[in-house]
Amino acid sequence: MSVQTLLLLLLILSSAAYYVGRRRAFSVSDGKISQLHSLPSYYGLYTALWCGIPALLLLSVWFAFETTIITHLVVARLPADLQQLDPARLNLIVNDIKNTVNGNIVSSDADPAILAAAEHYRRLQSISHGLIALLALSLALGLAALKLRAIHIKHQARNAVESIIKVFLIVCSSIAVLTTVGIVLSVLFESLRFFQTVPLTEFMFGLEWSPQTAIRADQVGSSGAFGAVPLFAGTLLISFIAMLVAVPIGLMSAIYLSEYAGPKLRASAKPLLEILAGVPTVVYGFFAALTVAPFIRDSGGLIGLDVASESALAAGLVMGIMIIPFVSSLSDDVINAVPQSLRDGAYSLGATQSETVRKVIFPAALPGIVGGVLLAVSRAIGETMIVVMAAGLAANLTVNPLEAVTTVTVQIVTLLTGDQEFDSAKTLAAFALGLMLFLTTLVLNVIALHIVRKYREQYE
Repeated sequence: MSVQTLLLLLLILSSAAYYVGRRRAFSVSDGKISQLHSLPSYYGLYTALWCGIPALLLLSVWFAFETTIITHLVVARLPADLQQLDPARLNLIVNDIKNTVNGNIVSSDADPAILAAAEHYRRLQSISHGLIALLALSLALGLAALKLRAIHIKHQARNAVESIIKVFLIVCSSIAVLTTVGIVLSVLFESLRFFQTVPLTEFMFGLEWSPQTAIRADQVGSSGAFGAVPLFAGTLLISFIAMLVAVPIGLMSAIYLSEYAGPKLRASAKPLLEILAGVPTVVYGFFAALTVAPFIRDSGGLIGLDVASESALAAGLVMGIMIIPFVSSLSDDVINAVPQSLRDGAYSLGATQSETVRKVIFPAALPGIVGGVLLAVSRAIGETMIVVMAAGLAANLTVNPLEAVTTVTVQIVTLLTGDQEFDSAKTLAAFALGLMLFLTTLVLNVIALHIVRKYREQYE
Protein backbone atom coordinates (compact mmCIF):
# COMPACT_ATOMS: atom_id res chain seq x y z
CA MET A 1 0.00 0.00 0.00
CA SER A 2 1.39 3.39 -0.97
CA VAL A 3 1.87 6.16 1.56
CA GLN A 4 -0.68 8.38 -0.21
CA THR A 5 -3.33 5.65 -0.05
CA LEU A 6 -2.62 5.03 3.63
CA LEU A 7 -2.92 8.73 4.47
CA LEU A 8 -6.20 8.90 2.56
CA LEU A 9 -7.54 5.92 4.50
CA LEU A 10 -6.55 7.54 7.80
CA LEU A 11 -8.33 10.72 6.76
CA ILE A 12 -11.47 8.77 5.90
CA LEU A 13 -11.31 6.89 9.22
CA SER A 14 -10.85 10.14 11.17
CA SER A 15 -13.84 11.70 9.38
CA ALA A 16 -15.94 8.63 10.15
CA ALA A 17 -14.77 8.73 13.78
CA TYR A 18 -15.88 12.36 14.03
CA TYR A 19 -19.35 11.50 12.74
CA VAL A 20 -19.72 8.41 14.96
CA GLY A 21 -18.41 10.27 18.04
CA ARG A 22 -20.86 13.08 17.48
CA ARG A 23 -23.73 10.61 17.08
CA ARG A 24 -22.57 8.80 20.20
CA ALA A 25 -22.83 12.07 22.17
CA PHE A 26 -26.42 12.51 20.98
CA SER A 27 -27.16 8.90 21.91
CA VAL A 28 -25.85 8.99 25.50
CA SER A 29 -27.78 12.21 26.18
CA ASP A 30 -31.00 10.96 24.58
CA GLY A 31 -30.92 14.00 22.33
CA LYS A 32 -30.75 16.48 25.25
CA ILE A 33 -27.60 18.43 24.43
CA SER A 34 -27.94 20.56 27.58
CA GLN A 35 -27.08 17.52 29.70
CA LEU A 36 -23.69 17.08 28.02
CA HIS A 37 -20.56 18.65 29.46
CA SER A 38 -19.46 19.73 25.96
CA LEU A 39 -21.06 20.30 22.60
CA PRO A 40 -21.47 17.18 20.41
CA SER A 41 -18.89 18.46 17.96
CA TYR A 42 -16.22 18.28 20.68
CA TYR A 43 -16.94 14.59 21.21
CA GLY A 44 -16.58 14.04 17.49
CA LEU A 45 -13.28 15.97 17.41
CA TYR A 46 -12.06 14.06 20.45
CA THR A 47 -12.66 10.73 18.75
CA ALA A 48 -11.26 11.88 15.40
CA LEU A 49 -8.05 13.24 16.94
CA TRP A 50 -7.38 10.02 18.84
CA CYS A 51 -8.09 8.08 15.68
CA GLY A 52 -5.72 10.04 13.44
CA ILE A 53 -2.90 11.59 15.48
CA PRO A 54 -1.34 8.44 17.05
CA ALA A 55 -1.43 6.68 13.68
CA LEU A 56 0.29 9.64 12.02
CA LEU A 57 2.95 9.71 14.74
CA LEU A 58 3.55 5.99 14.20
CA LEU A 59 3.90 6.59 10.45
CA SER A 60 6.36 9.44 11.01
CA VAL A 61 8.59 7.38 13.30
CA TRP A 62 8.38 4.31 11.06
CA PHE A 63 9.33 6.09 7.85
CA ALA A 64 12.08 8.06 9.64
CA PHE A 65 13.94 4.80 10.34
CA GLU A 66 12.66 2.61 7.49
CA THR A 67 15.34 3.48 4.95
CA THR A 68 18.19 3.05 7.44
CA ILE A 69 16.97 -0.33 8.64
CA ILE A 70 16.28 -1.68 5.14
CA THR A 71 19.67 -0.46 3.92
CA HIS A 72 21.40 -2.19 6.84
CA LEU A 73 19.60 -5.45 6.09
CA VAL A 74 20.41 -5.24 2.37
CA VAL A 75 24.10 -4.50 3.00
CA ALA A 76 24.26 -7.51 5.36
CA ARG A 77 23.15 -9.74 2.44
CA LEU A 78 25.71 -8.41 -0.02
CA PRO A 79 28.62 -10.65 -1.09
CA ALA A 80 31.59 -10.65 1.27
CA ASP A 81 33.87 -8.85 -1.21
CA LEU A 82 31.44 -5.93 -1.42
CA GLN A 83 30.93 -5.72 2.35
CA GLN A 84 34.69 -5.40 2.86
CA LEU A 85 34.94 -2.26 0.73
CA ASP A 86 35.81 1.05 2.38
CA PRO A 87 32.80 3.14 3.53
CA ALA A 88 33.02 5.59 0.63
CA ARG A 89 32.87 2.88 -2.05
CA LEU A 90 30.23 0.96 -0.11
CA ASN A 91 28.06 4.11 -0.11
CA LEU A 92 28.39 4.23 -3.88
CA ILE A 93 27.19 0.61 -4.08
CA VAL A 94 24.21 1.47 -1.85
CA ASN A 95 23.38 4.46 -4.08
CA ASP A 96 23.46 2.19 -7.13
CA ILE A 97 21.06 -0.21 -5.40
CA LYS A 98 18.64 2.60 -4.56
CA ASN A 99 18.86 4.00 -8.09
CA THR A 100 18.06 0.55 -9.45
CA VAL A 101 15.05 0.30 -7.12
CA ASN A 102 13.84 3.70 -8.32
CA GLY A 103 14.35 2.77 -11.98
CA ASN A 104 17.19 5.23 -12.60
CA ILE A 105 19.58 2.48 -13.76
CA VAL A 106 18.77 0.17 -16.64
CA SER A 107 18.70 -3.42 -15.41
CA SER A 108 20.80 -4.77 -18.30
CA ASP A 109 23.68 -2.44 -17.38
CA ALA A 110 23.76 -3.28 -13.67
CA ASP A 111 25.90 -5.83 -11.83
CA PRO A 112 24.06 -9.07 -10.93
CA ALA A 113 24.88 -8.57 -7.25
CA ILE A 114 23.36 -5.10 -7.37
CA LEU A 115 20.27 -6.44 -9.16
CA ALA A 116 19.82 -9.11 -6.49
CA ALA A 117 20.29 -6.54 -3.73
CA ALA A 118 17.78 -4.22 -5.41
CA GLU A 119 15.23 -7.04 -5.57
CA HIS A 120 15.83 -7.75 -1.89
CA TYR A 121 15.41 -4.03 -1.16
CA ARG A 122 12.05 -3.97 -3.01
CA ARG A 123 10.85 -7.05 -1.14
CA LEU A 124 11.75 -5.59 2.26
CA GLN A 125 10.19 -2.26 1.31
CA SER A 126 6.96 -4.01 0.28
CA ILE A 127 6.86 -5.94 3.56
CA SER A 128 7.53 -2.73 5.48
CA HIS A 129 4.72 -0.82 3.76
CA GLY A 130 2.27 -3.67 4.32
CA LEU A 131 3.21 -4.00 7.97
CA ILE A 132 2.97 -0.30 8.73
CA ALA A 133 -0.39 -0.11 6.96
CA LEU A 134 -1.70 -2.93 9.12
CA LEU A 135 -0.33 -1.43 12.33
CA ALA A 136 -1.49 2.14 11.58
CA LEU A 137 -5.02 1.13 10.58
CA SER A 138 -5.32 -1.24 13.56
CA LEU A 139 -4.12 1.50 15.92
CA ALA A 140 -6.56 4.03 14.45
CA LEU A 141 -9.55 1.69 14.65
CA GLY A 142 -8.63 0.45 18.13
CA LEU A 143 -8.21 3.92 19.64
CA ALA A 144 -11.37 5.17 17.93
CA ALA A 145 -13.38 2.27 19.40
CA LEU A 146 -11.82 2.80 22.83
CA LYS A 147 -12.60 6.52 22.91
CA LEU A 148 -16.14 5.93 21.65
CA ARG A 149 -16.78 3.70 24.64
CA ALA A 150 -15.42 6.42 26.96
CA ILE A 151 -18.01 8.99 25.85
CA HIS A 152 -20.62 9.74 28.52
CA ILE A 153 -22.62 12.71 29.75
CA LYS A 154 -19.97 14.08 32.12
CA HIS A 155 -17.00 13.38 29.84
CA GLN A 156 -15.00 16.61 29.44
CA ALA A 157 -14.41 16.35 25.70
CA ARG A 158 -13.90 20.08 25.20
CA ASN A 159 -11.08 20.23 27.75
CA ALA A 160 -9.39 17.23 26.17
CA VAL A 161 -9.63 18.67 22.65
CA GLU A 162 -8.29 22.04 23.77
CA SER A 163 -5.40 20.31 25.54
CA ILE A 164 -4.51 18.42 22.38
CA ILE A 165 -4.63 21.62 20.33
CA LYS A 166 -2.49 23.39 22.93
CA VAL A 167 0.14 20.65 22.72
CA PHE A 168 0.07 20.94 18.91
CA LEU A 169 0.65 24.71 19.10
CA ILE A 170 3.52 24.21 21.56
CA VAL A 171 5.13 21.68 19.21
CA CYS A 172 4.85 24.11 16.27
CA SER A 173 6.42 26.90 18.33
CA SER A 174 9.18 24.56 19.49
CA ILE A 175 9.98 23.59 15.90
CA ALA A 176 10.55 27.24 15.01
CA VAL A 177 12.76 27.81 18.06
CA LEU A 178 14.72 24.59 17.64
CA THR A 179 15.26 25.33 13.94
CA THR A 180 16.80 28.68 14.84
CA VAL A 181 18.97 27.07 17.52
CA GLY A 182 20.05 24.38 15.06
CA ILE A 183 21.05 26.94 12.44
CA VAL A 184 23.07 28.94 14.96
CA LEU A 185 24.81 25.85 16.35
CA SER A 186 25.66 24.50 12.90
CA VAL A 187 27.17 27.81 11.82
CA LEU A 188 28.98 28.16 15.15
CA PHE A 189 30.47 24.65 14.95
CA GLU A 190 31.87 25.17 11.45
CA SER A 191 33.11 28.65 12.41
CA LEU A 192 35.06 27.20 15.32
CA ARG A 193 36.71 24.77 12.90
CA PHE A 194 37.68 27.74 10.74
CA PHE A 195 39.12 29.69 13.68
CA GLN A 196 41.29 26.69 14.54
CA THR A 197 43.03 27.29 11.21
CA VAL A 198 42.85 31.07 10.93
CA PRO A 199 43.27 33.24 14.05
CA LEU A 200 40.24 35.28 15.08
CA THR A 201 42.30 38.48 15.20
CA GLU A 202 43.45 38.00 11.61
CA PHE A 203 39.88 37.42 10.47
CA MET A 204 38.40 40.36 12.38
CA PHE A 205 41.12 42.94 11.77
CA GLY A 206 42.85 41.75 8.59
CA LEU A 207 42.79 44.24 5.72
CA GLU A 208 43.20 41.76 2.85
CA TRP A 209 40.71 39.17 1.61
CA SER A 210 42.11 36.45 -0.65
CA PRO A 211 40.61 33.09 0.34
CA GLN A 212 42.41 31.10 -2.35
CA THR A 213 44.59 28.78 -0.28
CA ALA A 214 47.74 27.37 -1.87
CA ILE A 215 47.84 23.64 -2.58
CA ARG A 216 51.53 23.62 -3.61
CA ALA A 217 54.37 25.66 -2.22
CA ASP A 218 55.14 27.19 -5.65
CA GLN A 219 51.52 28.06 -6.49
CA VAL A 220 51.03 31.71 -7.50
CA GLY A 221 48.00 33.83 -6.58
CA SER A 222 46.92 31.75 -3.59
CA SER A 223 47.96 33.81 -0.61
CA GLY A 224 45.20 32.60 1.69
CA ALA A 225 44.49 35.96 3.35
CA PHE A 226 41.26 35.96 5.38
CA GLY A 227 40.92 39.55 6.58
CA ALA A 228 37.17 40.31 6.59
CA VAL A 229 37.42 44.08 7.05
CA PRO A 230 37.08 44.83 3.29
CA LEU A 231 33.92 42.70 3.13
CA PHE A 232 32.24 44.40 6.06
CA ALA A 233 33.33 47.80 4.78
CA GLY A 234 31.75 47.06 1.39
CA THR A 235 28.57 45.76 3.04
CA LEU A 236 28.23 48.89 5.18
CA LEU A 237 29.00 51.20 2.26
CA ILE A 238 26.37 49.72 -0.05
CA SER A 239 23.81 49.45 2.76
CA PHE A 240 24.43 53.07 3.75
CA ILE A 241 23.88 54.27 0.18
CA ALA A 242 20.72 52.17 -0.04
CA MET A 243 19.40 53.65 3.21
CA LEU A 244 20.11 57.18 1.98
CA VAL A 245 17.74 56.43 -0.89
CA ALA A 246 15.12 54.24 0.78
CA VAL A 247 14.54 55.91 4.14
CA PRO A 248 13.80 59.51 3.02
CA ILE A 249 11.76 58.52 -0.05
CA GLY A 250 9.90 55.72 1.73
CA LEU A 251 9.17 57.78 4.83
CA MET A 252 8.04 60.88 2.92
CA SER A 253 5.83 58.82 0.64
CA ALA A 254 4.28 57.14 3.70
CA ILE A 255 3.57 60.51 5.32
CA TYR A 256 2.01 61.85 2.13
CA LEU A 257 -0.16 58.79 1.53
CA SER A 258 -1.40 58.63 5.12
CA GLU A 259 -1.86 62.34 5.91
CA TYR A 260 -2.20 64.34 2.69
CA ALA A 261 -3.37 62.09 -0.16
CA GLY A 262 -7.06 61.66 -0.89
CA PRO A 263 -8.78 58.27 -0.73
CA LYS A 264 -8.76 57.76 -4.50
CA LEU A 265 -5.08 58.67 -4.91
CA ARG A 266 -4.12 56.50 -1.94
CA ALA A 267 -6.08 53.54 -3.28
CA SER A 268 -4.14 53.65 -6.55
CA ALA A 269 -0.71 54.91 -5.44
CA LYS A 270 -0.12 52.54 -2.52
CA PRO A 271 -0.55 49.31 -4.57
CA LEU A 272 1.65 50.73 -7.35
CA LEU A 273 4.35 51.53 -4.83
CA GLU A 274 4.18 48.08 -3.27
CA ILE A 275 4.60 46.44 -6.68
CA LEU A 276 8.30 47.26 -6.33
CA ALA A 277 8.50 44.74 -3.48
CA GLY A 278 7.33 41.95 -5.80
CA VAL A 279 9.95 42.51 -8.49
CA PRO A 280 12.62 39.74 -8.37
CA THR A 281 16.02 40.91 -7.24
CA VAL A 282 17.64 39.53 -10.39
CA VAL A 283 15.56 42.04 -12.38
CA TYR A 284 16.94 44.84 -10.22
CA GLY A 285 20.39 43.38 -10.84
CA PHE A 286 19.91 43.53 -14.61
CA PHE A 287 18.63 47.09 -14.30
CA ALA A 288 21.66 48.07 -12.21
CA ALA A 289 24.20 46.36 -14.48
CA LEU A 290 22.75 47.41 -17.85
CA THR A 291 21.33 50.86 -17.10
CA VAL A 292 22.38 52.47 -13.82
CA ALA A 293 26.06 51.44 -13.73
CA PRO A 294 26.81 52.59 -17.35
CA PHE A 295 24.91 55.83 -16.71
CA ILE A 296 26.97 56.58 -13.58
CA ARG A 297 30.21 55.69 -15.36
CA ASP A 298 29.43 57.88 -18.38
CA SER A 299 28.18 60.76 -16.23
CA GLY A 300 31.30 60.62 -14.08
CA GLY A 301 33.48 60.59 -17.19
CA LEU A 302 31.85 63.82 -18.42
CA ILE A 303 33.01 65.68 -15.31
CA GLY A 304 36.41 63.99 -15.13
CA LEU A 305 35.71 61.35 -12.48
CA ASP A 306 37.16 57.86 -12.75
CA VAL A 307 34.14 55.61 -12.17
CA ALA A 308 34.44 51.84 -12.27
CA SER A 309 32.13 49.82 -14.49
CA GLU A 310 30.89 48.07 -11.33
CA SER A 311 30.54 50.47 -8.42
CA ALA A 312 29.09 50.58 -4.93
CA LEU A 313 27.03 53.62 -5.93
CA ALA A 314 25.16 51.74 -8.66
CA ALA A 315 24.40 48.80 -6.40
CA GLY A 316 23.38 51.05 -3.50
CA LEU A 317 21.04 53.20 -5.59
CA VAL A 318 19.18 50.25 -7.10
CA MET A 319 19.07 48.46 -3.76
CA GLY A 320 17.57 51.59 -2.21
CA ILE A 321 14.84 51.62 -4.86
CA MET A 322 14.10 47.99 -4.07
CA ILE A 323 13.80 48.70 -0.33
CA ILE A 324 11.51 51.74 -0.64
CA PRO A 325 8.28 49.66 -0.36
CA PHE A 326 9.43 48.07 2.91
CA VAL A 327 10.00 51.44 4.57
CA SER A 328 6.93 53.05 2.98
CA SER A 329 4.43 50.28 3.69
CA LEU A 330 5.47 49.68 7.29
CA SER A 331 5.72 53.39 8.07
CA ASP A 332 2.31 54.00 6.50
CA ASP A 333 0.72 51.31 8.67
CA VAL A 334 2.36 52.69 11.80
CA ILE A 335 1.31 56.28 11.06
CA ASN A 336 -2.28 55.19 10.42
CA ALA A 337 -2.22 53.38 13.78
CA VAL A 338 -1.62 56.66 15.65
CA PRO A 339 -4.91 57.54 17.43
CA GLN A 340 -7.02 60.21 15.77
CA SER A 341 -7.39 61.86 19.17
CA LEU A 342 -3.75 63.03 18.98
CA ARG A 343 -4.45 64.75 15.68
CA ASP A 344 -7.65 66.33 16.97
CA GLY A 345 -5.88 67.56 20.10
CA ALA A 346 -3.12 69.19 18.03
CA TYR A 347 -5.62 70.87 15.70
CA SER A 348 -7.65 72.14 18.66
CA LEU A 349 -4.53 73.87 19.99
CA GLY A 350 -4.08 75.67 16.68
CA ALA A 351 -1.35 73.52 15.12
CA THR A 352 -1.18 73.31 11.35
CA GLN A 353 -1.21 69.99 9.53
CA SER A 354 2.55 70.03 8.98
CA GLU A 355 3.19 70.91 12.62
CA THR A 356 0.90 68.07 13.68
CA VAL A 357 2.82 65.63 11.49
CA ARG A 358 6.24 66.80 12.67
CA LYS A 359 5.59 67.29 16.38
CA VAL A 360 2.81 64.82 17.20
CA ILE A 361 2.32 62.02 14.67
CA PHE A 362 5.93 61.38 13.75
CA PRO A 363 7.22 61.14 17.36
CA ALA A 364 4.29 58.88 18.33
CA ALA A 365 4.95 56.58 15.35
CA LEU A 366 8.74 56.61 15.75
CA PRO A 367 9.06 53.15 17.40
CA GLY A 368 7.24 51.51 14.48
CA ILE A 369 9.21 53.52 11.96
CA VAL A 370 12.46 52.37 13.58
CA GLY A 371 11.24 48.79 13.22
CA GLY A 372 10.54 49.34 9.52
CA VAL A 373 13.95 50.89 8.96
CA LEU A 374 15.56 47.97 10.79
CA LEU A 375 13.79 45.54 8.47
CA ALA A 376 15.04 47.56 5.51
CA VAL A 377 18.62 47.50 6.85
CA SER A 378 18.43 43.72 7.30
CA ARG A 379 17.18 43.36 3.73
CA ALA A 380 20.02 45.55 2.46
CA ILE A 381 22.69 43.63 4.38
CA GLY A 382 21.37 40.29 3.13
CA GLU A 383 20.98 41.24 -0.53
CA THR A 384 23.23 39.34 -2.93
CA MET A 385 22.10 39.39 -6.56
CA ILE A 386 22.21 43.16 -7.06
CA VAL A 387 25.71 43.37 -5.56
CA VAL A 388 27.01 40.52 -7.74
CA MET A 389 25.75 42.13 -10.93
CA ALA A 390 26.38 45.81 -10.13
CA ALA A 391 29.22 46.02 -7.58
CA GLY A 392 31.38 43.06 -8.57
CA LEU A 393 33.45 40.58 -6.54
CA ALA A 394 36.55 42.67 -5.80
CA ALA A 395 37.24 42.90 -2.05
CA ASN A 396 38.52 46.48 -2.02
CA LEU A 397 38.92 48.36 1.26
CA THR A 398 37.59 51.77 0.30
CA VAL A 399 34.94 54.32 1.18
CA ASN A 400 34.80 55.64 -2.37
CA PRO A 401 31.34 54.74 -3.75
CA LEU A 402 32.67 55.02 -7.32
CA GLU A 403 34.90 51.96 -6.94
CA ALA A 404 34.03 48.28 -7.08
CA VAL A 405 33.43 46.53 -3.75
CA THR A 406 31.85 43.31 -2.53
CA THR A 407 29.75 42.25 0.45
CA VAL A 408 29.67 39.45 2.99
CA THR A 409 26.73 37.64 1.42
CA VAL A 410 28.31 37.69 -2.04
CA GLN A 411 31.48 36.13 -0.69
CA ILE A 412 29.49 33.45 1.14
CA VAL A 413 27.84 32.46 -2.13
CA THR A 414 31.18 32.55 -3.96
CA LEU A 415 32.92 30.37 -1.39
CA LEU A 416 30.18 27.72 -1.42
CA THR A 417 29.64 27.62 -5.19
CA GLY A 418 30.77 24.50 -7.00
CA ASP A 419 32.27 21.26 -5.71
CA GLN A 420 34.03 22.35 -2.54
CA GLU A 421 35.71 20.42 0.25
CA PHE A 422 34.27 21.18 3.67
CA ASP A 423 37.57 20.69 5.47
CA SER A 424 39.44 23.58 3.86
CA ALA A 425 39.79 27.07 5.31
CA LYS A 426 38.39 28.54 2.10
CA THR A 427 35.02 26.80 2.49
CA LEU A 428 34.84 27.14 6.27
CA ALA A 429 35.37 30.90 5.87
CA ALA A 430 31.80 31.14 4.57
CA PHE A 431 30.47 29.92 7.94
CA ALA A 432 32.66 32.40 9.81
CA LEU A 433 31.29 35.20 7.64
CA GLY A 434 27.76 33.97 8.30
CA LEU A 435 28.38 33.98 12.06
CA MET A 436 29.74 37.51 11.98
CA LEU A 437 26.77 38.63 9.90
CA PHE A 438 24.40 37.02 12.39
CA LEU A 439 26.08 38.78 15.31
CA THR A 440 25.99 42.11 13.48
CA THR A 441 22.27 41.77 12.81
CA LEU A 442 21.73 40.79 16.45
CA VAL A 443 23.47 43.96 17.63
CA LEU A 444 21.29 46.04 15.31
CA ASN A 445 18.17 44.39 16.72
CA VAL A 446 19.26 45.12 20.30
CA ILE A 447 19.92 48.78 19.47
CA ALA A 448 16.55 49.10 17.71
CA LEU A 449 14.70 47.49 20.63
CA HIS A 450 16.38 49.94 23.00
CA ILE A 451 15.23 52.88 20.88
CA VAL A 452 11.70 51.50 20.60
CA ARG A 453 11.38 50.99 24.36
CA LYS A 454 12.73 54.45 25.11
CA TYR A 455 10.20 56.27 22.94
CA ARG A 456 7.36 53.88 23.77
CA GLU A 457 7.72 54.74 27.44
CA GLN A 458 7.63 58.42 26.55
CA TYR A 459 4.44 58.33 24.47
CA GLU A 460 2.36 55.73 26.27
